[in-house]
Amino acid sequence: MSFSPLILVINCGSSSLKFSILAVDNDRPVLSGIAERLGLDNAYISFKDSQDVKTGLALPQSSHKHALQLLIEQLDQRDITQHIVAVGHRVAHGGSKFKQSVMITPQVLDDIKSFSQLAPLHNPANAQGIEATLEVFPQLPQVAVFDTSYHQTLSAAAYTYAIPYEYQQDLQVRRYGFHGTSHRYVAESAVSLLGLDPNDHGILVAHLGNGSSVCAVNNGESVDTSMGMTPIEGLVMGTRGGDIDFGILTYLARCTGKSLDDLDEMMNKESGLLGISGVSSDCRTLQEERSKGHPRATLAIDVFVHRLARHLGGHMMSLSRLDAIVFTGGIGENSSLIRELTVKHLSVLGITLDADKNANTFGGKSGIISITKSPIIVVIPTNEEKMIALDVARLANIC
Repeated sequence: MSFSPLILVINCGSSSLKFSILAVDNDRPVLSGIAERLGLDNAYISFKDSQDVKTGLALPQSSHKHALQLLIEQLDQRDITQHIVAVGHRVAHGGSKFKQSVMITPQVLDDIKSFSQLAPLHNPANAQGIEATLEVFPQLPQVAVFDTSYHQTLSAAAYTYAIPYEYQQDLQVRRYGFHGTSHRYVAESAVSLLGLDPNDHGILVAHLGNGSSVCAVNNGESVDTSMGMTPIEGLVMGTRGGDIDFGILTYLARCTGKSLDDLDEMMNKESGLLGISGVSSDCRTLQEERSKGHPRATLAIDVFVHRLARHLGGHMMSLSRLDAIVFTGGIGENSSLIRELTVKHLSVLGITLDADKNANTFGGKSGIISITKSPIIVVIPTNEEKMIALDVARLANIC
């Protein structure tokens, strides 16, 4: 089997390592998969090839390094390793320093580690993945692609919190935003798909999944976004609470004796769809329960949709014009119910869905789901791995 030059894309979590191997000229990965439960006894790595054939193996040594080594063994067996010419890493937080993707150097790696205070659940794992990959592929150029960099075009009015200004100056307290790689890919795809003027357009992107955020894109640049200094702020998510009155947290601390760490755990892992429903953080499960009349599952979806519509309406005010609202991410691409309920909230804008198109757009399909005379509502599947690969190809001069 022959291959074009291939790029390995790594997305490293604290106990997982997602990977995808792509050619620059093809959206479909040659191989993708995930190593899960790293650091535990029952670690496992799964693979999916370009024909959707799935295989899996146990990881007897469950570190990120050993997961990469087993991955390379599999790549060798499939005659892929020799065709990999560069590596791209998804990195959660680049602070205010990184306004675009960069080649990884020792200084860049130190900077990524230094931002761990801003993203304690993500950056340490990202750095660990980079170190493991540098050890396994020392000869290859490697690129860091930051979730926050796309939002570095926000104005000071959009990123400044109304707290004593010295905290922004001394401790980097400001809005950073996340999901930037997804928002950038989807916004660029929308311009192409809809034939918009690259230099004169306004788009709202709703990236909806276990983590969710809205982004207002004006002429290709992020001008507002719902996530803040951390990924907690903004929309209701799977287990994250999104926007909350800080007074609630101080009230809970006084009433329950919960510590700051307890409240942080609650807002990150016990809130959102899970906290409201008491059933699940998975929107698919909640939709099933809603259809059976489960009151808290119904409420969870109603709150999710209400918050989403409110943020879409608010973010629209950061645009000079509105050409399209784009749904993406696992929920945005697949849940016709969430799209239907959200658009009903936005009826004041004169938006109307085409019910048949909405119902039949899922599972990787893209397309306009609004009626002809309505402002455009479109579903576009995200492809963060492809966006990372394109950045790697550009920086590493790969044709």
